[in-house]
Amino acid sequence: MKEAIKEKIAAQVETWEYLKKLPKTAHEFVFELLMRENGDMLDIYSYENKAAHRSITAYYHEETREYKLRMRIGLTEFCVIEYIYAELADFQKMLEERCDNLLADMAVFNPDHITSIVHDKKIMQWNYREKLPESFAGFHLFITPDKPVRVINGSYIIFDYSDFVNQSNFIIYYNVFRDEFFGESRVFNIPEVSYDFDSHELSELMNKLEIRLLPHLQKMRTRIDAK
Repeated sequence: MKEAIKEKIAAQVETWEYLKKLPKTAHEFVFELLMRENGDMLDIYSYENKAAHRSITAYYHEETREYKLRMRIGLTEFCVIEYIYAELADFQKMLEERCDNLLADMAVFNPDHITSIVHDKKIMQWNYREKLPESFAGFHLFITPDKPVRVINGSYIIFDYSDFVNQSNFIIYYNVFRDEFFGESRVFNIPEVSYDFDSHELSELMNKLEIRLLPHLQKMRTRIDAK
């Protein structure tokens, strides 16, 4: 980040009254003033629940010259598109209107905020949840189908097996626009798309999972242990 840009944003933040009034905790998330450079971003502050592996971070993005908000759920981190603004005042207005509810939804699952397409797909009632082991090959079930998590581009995390120590996980997503389930692995925080789980129906996905899920996790563990 260019020093001039960093100094300019730091000066704006220094007089930002909204920041000074933020609570130290909200919905079991803990506030932290950051003001640290992160590539071409300046992270301003965060709210984090370390035990739940969830956080949000308000930041300034030099490349686009905008204030933004990142959300992290486990090892999945993304920019929340509703919070992208060129002006600090507009960014603050959105934070005031919606950020507390965002933290509340991250803390406690709210099925009313899940799109009707996911409800119609009966994902939350999927009985395959009972067959998913709580842990396998050092991965632990972090997100479950009865509590899917909305991320970006119309996708929901259906379930997530994570090894946080090694920053590795395996996720099954459902994309509402493509009406498709698909898998993605992350090994040492490097994402890898897998086409072995591509499906359009839960029954099709279940058949593939029964054959391929545990071997896939075991192969990931072998690769991790080999490092």
